[in-house]
Amino acid sequence: MSQTISTPSADQQLKAKHRAIWASGDYPIMVETFLLPLGPRIVEASGIAAGQRVLDVGAGNGNASLPAAATGARVTAGDLTPELLADGRRRAAVAGLDLEWVEADAEHLPFEDASYDVVMSLIGAMFAPHHQVTADELVRVTRPGGTIALLSWTPGGLVGELFRMMKPFAPTPPPGVQPPPLWGSEEHLRGLFGGRVDFSTVRRDVLEVTAFARPRDFGEHFKANYGPTIAVRANAEREGRAAEFDAAIDDFCDRWNRGTADRARFEMEYLLTIGTRT
Repeated sequence: MSQTISTPSADQQLKAKHRAIWASGDYPIMVETFLLPLGPRIVEASGIAAGQRVLDVGAGNGNASLPAAATGARVTAGDLTPELLADGRRRAAVAGLDLEWVEADAEHLPFEDASYDVVMSLIGAMFAPHHQVTADELVRVTRPGGTIALLSWTPGGLVGELFRMMKPFAPTPPPGVQPPPLWGSEEHLRGLFGGRVDFSTVRRDVLEVTAFARPRDFGEHFKANYGPTIAVRANAEREGRAAEFDAAIDDFCDRWNRGTADRARFEMEYLLTIGTRT
């Protein structure tokens, strides 16, 4: 008797790889060390209020979900990576906040059409590989007249340039996969949403990072804790280029340091975009 053996689709394999990348390292410690201020910023800008149904796409461990829940909103935090959701549940329990945590792919959201008053994403949905599919999903689950709120790293800011620096050391991405920092481009966003969202707020700002004494400590933190950097360095090591990668990230940190040699300061530029679904 013959037996048919099913193999994972290319999309399933890609998403499994993404899960593994974000589960590596320690992204929650990065949130606690310097990313924490971003959550309240997007929640305040979105005007989230008690009683609203809110979806946080690419929620991670709840950097935006938790302050949204603290307003009294009914929050669903969705993320591809179970390990980050588990840490989010822990943080919510400590804070005494009640919200729903759901394993959810930004490109295939498991929610009904027009089911949320506010759909937001804080440096989360931008990392889904197919931008148009992701944007279509964000629009689909937002009710007409509802709010779509995005905070994304910009192409020309620190994180955008970090990805540009790492690209020569990374494996070639599958066809159709787009660079995450494009979400920080106003032109790119308007192309993705195609008149379906009336943007009322489009502004650039920076997250100032002063948590590291020496500039290169910033790079060491990324190499130890940030999934994408861990994955790229591992590829560089497989290719015998680990020392070259380390030197490149040291140079990057020296160039982007806006402080001194013994009191580092970095500015991470982002684009905050708030709009109404038409």
